[in-house]
Amino acid sequence: MLPWWGGLALAVLSYVVLHQLAASPATVATRPDQIGQVVASSAWRGLAYLGQFVVPAVCILGALVSILERKKRQGLVERVNSQTGVGVLDDMSWREFELLVGEGYRLQGYKVLEGDGKGADGGVDLRLRKGSEKYLVQCKQWRALKVGVQIVRELYGVMAAEGAAGGMVVTSGVFTAEAQAFAQGRNVQLVDGSALKVLLDQARVAAAPDRSAPSPSARSASSAQVPPPCPLCQAAMTRRTARRGANAGNSFWGCSTYPTCKGTQP
Repeated sequence: MLPWWGGLALAVLSYVVLHQLAASPATVATRPDQIGQVVASSAWRGLAYLGQFVVPAVCILGALVSILERKKRQGLVERVNSQTGVGVLDDMSWREFELLVGEGYRLQGYKVLEGDGKGADGGVDLRLRKGSEKYLVQCKQWRALKVGVQIVRELYGVMAAEGAAGGMVVTSGVFTAEAQAFAQGRNVQLVDGSALKVLLDQARVAAAPDRSAPSPSARSASSAQVPPPCPLCQAAMTRRTARRGANAGNSFWGCSTYPTCKGTQP
């Protein structure tokens, strides 16, 4: 679960500590009552001698697994972004869907802690951190059923118990009208399949390295095409057209989680 460099750092640290313990001078018993202490010291030095090779090897293996898992997550994002429609989400297992959502928020700058799906955690699958604030995420990879209000209520209860700043329910499908009504006015974001695809595309573009310096006209065209983050909840935004009022007919960015969030910008 650590980043690959964390595994390598632990490998170096464990070797240094265990090597020093293994190389420490043997204790010599000068009195009969010291024999037990000498035996224990010898046993610890023997374990340290083996451990200086075994423990770093395990840490390096963990680093390799971390690299492979990260590539798997990145591959899921590329797979979804390369296909149109939300049908690709339905073909995933629940675990792949959870990894995909976690990678999407990781690309947006959150620190992501993945759950194990066990324990009385109210079904929380991901715990996010950005600065000092904590967010809880529940993933529902349901092909046919709509996510109902009970799921949203459960997450809201866990948020209150843990003092979370906000929460997100992410599904490959859609939400019932009752769920949307309950989330309104509360710090709970409902992200359906369409909004998730927009979020992933925005996160991928935001995390992509700037390999060249585009011209001002190219930057202007790019900013017009890439959805910006919502100024209120940081979710992806979608392009909309005002239908009434003084701005009727004009385009604007609206939050993809509307009506849960009503954030807009020109």
